[in-house]
Amino acid sequence: MLIPAILGRKLGMTQVFDGNRRFGVTVVQAGPCTVTQVKTPENDGYSAVQLGFDDKPERLCLKPEIGHDKKANTAVKRVHREMRYPEGQTPDLKLGEEVKVGSFEGTIVVDVIGTSKGKGFQGVVKRWGFLGMPASHGCSKRHRAPGALGRMGSISKGVAKGKHMAGRMGNDQVTVRCDLFKIDAEKNLLLLRGPVPGPDGGVLFIRRSKVNDVTAARRKKAADAATKAAESAKKKASVPVKK
Repeated sequence: MLIPAILGRKLGMTQVFDGNRRFGVTVVQAGPCTVTQVKTPENDGYSAVQLGFDDKPERLCLKPEIGHDKKANTAVKRVHREMRYPEGQTPDLKLGEEVKVGSFEGTIVVDVIGTSKGKGFQGVVKRWGFLGMPASHGCSKRHRAPGALGRMGSISKGVAKGKHMAGRMGNDQVTVRCDLFKIDAEKNLLLLRGPVPGPDGGVLFIRRSKVNDVTAARRKKAADAATKAAESAKKKASVPVKK
């Protein structure tokens, strides 16, 4: 695959051990996904592959949904997402082909796209991190107030556009960069280190990050430097001290 990507469902968090160190990871049930549509520049104007995830009972489906996934010779899928290819590159996947977590072998960093938890209508302290008013004497019932909103002088035209105010918080599409800690190909699981968005049971779109190669080069450089420093310290320790 040119751009490894897969759909999954967030299961929750757990802990894993690597030697003497303990890590907190998020477990994602990723795939297997089925290619339900292949888009080409000749027919659609761009190159993309549509992935389907999670079987849906046929009694709950509309006839267009059934007919769409029937072309791929698969069960009706609950979730469909597109994996778009860069301009000039043609899809290397075929209709009905399965995409599994094995396509992420050798990947270090992934982009996780999901819908964040909705928190309802919130004030400026929780939504934007405002400090609020002083909590000492002299401040009456204004501890979490936003303060002045308008503008004074010659530019007094009401509230400035984009002003941070109270409002709906969360329930937005969020893209987070996470470390791919481990792949369990047998159980189709991905273990991710990082703030995976959304609640347990939420659907996620996971793709190989563009900074993967840069991150790999940086980590290799740091590992080589640490090895070199350890060897240098070992040589200094082996030199006999003159009395």
